[in-house]
Amino acid sequence: MEYEYQEAYIRNSRDVQIFTCRWLPLSHPKALVFLCHGYGMECSGFMRECGVRLSCAGYAVIGMDYEGHGRSNGARCYIKKFENIVNDCVDFFKSVCEQDEYQDKRRFLYGESMGGAVALLIHKKDPVFWHGAVLVAPMCKISEKVKPHPVVVNILTKVEEIIPKWKIVPTKDVIDSAFKDPCKREEIRSSKLIYQEKPRLKTALEMLRTSMRLEDSLDQVTFPFFVLHGEADIVTDPEVSRALYEKASSRDKTMKLYPGMWHGLTSGEPDHNIEIVFSDIVEWLDKHSGGCMDQPTLRRSTPLITFTPVAPTIDTMNSKKRRGRGYGNYLCGWRGRRMHHHSSM
Repeated sequence: MEYEYQEAYIRNSRDVQIFTCRWLPLSHPKALVFLCHGYGMECSGFMRECGVRLSCAGYAVIGMDYEGHGRSNGARCYIKKFENIVNDCVDFFKSVCEQDEYQDKRRFLYGESMGGAVALLIHKKDPVFWHGAVLVAPMCKISEKVKPHPVVVNILTKVEEIIPKWKIVPTKDVIDSAFKDPCKREEIRSSKLIYQEKPRLKTALEMLRTSMRLEDSLDQVTFPFFVLHGEADIVTDPEVSRALYEKASSRDKTMKLYPGMWHGLTSGEPDHNIEIVFSDIVEWLDKHSGGCMDQPTLRRSTPLITFTPVAPTIDTMNSKKRRGRGYGNYLCGWRGRRMHHHSSM
């Protein structure tokens, strides 16, 4: 299992330094897979297993930490406008697609929980550009069982511009409910790059509004997708994924529920379950990545992004070949009688 790992910093359109990383197969990639991580998460460590597994399966895997997340600059996990995240991803992902060696490759999005919402909104901006998506428990609908009362939302909305960054949104520690494997729970708790404090007020409201807007526009989803969910997930309701599957206008759509599996499908399950999940993901990608027909024309745009190489470290040398496997990615959603948004998603 050999692959090449690269890191770099870029500047987004607001001149904020953003961390990016890539896992590349040693041969020509079958296709490009762009990672959309969840709220509070990051790519280089927590989504490493996804990057390693997919690159070893022949895919070029590209990720970035959203502003305020992981190794990117910005107020920690403060989302002033959800659209900023989407636009940053579009700018960076398309700049990669425009590179000469990738112009004839198919392009896929991979998102979990909030990252699923990001992927769906990226698709909505340019419906014919992307060839499909893998969506793990995507944040695209609020379950009727846990939707916050309009009065609560109205009260919080009145003060969001006064105290936007205050960490006052009620939240629970849901790690024990999301990760079946005790050792993997401890790995998650020990990561300094994962945000585990209460969500900021404006952040929680932005995520709520985004999921409600997505819920109202699920019929506008037209690209091929594979949505996965654990049947025993008590963090996000599998009905959210079912709603996406039933309402999307896509002709090519697949949904799979995993009996007995929890929320952390790619990171919190025993190893044999994780093998099953990634085997299904790779199989779906393989079926959709053949050939180069029906490729939309790429237009070279004025660069909004400048690259700054990351200084090498002991663990991650720029462009260094690496072996092995790490751990995956945890993203969760909405749960609770009040407006609870979990801090590790």
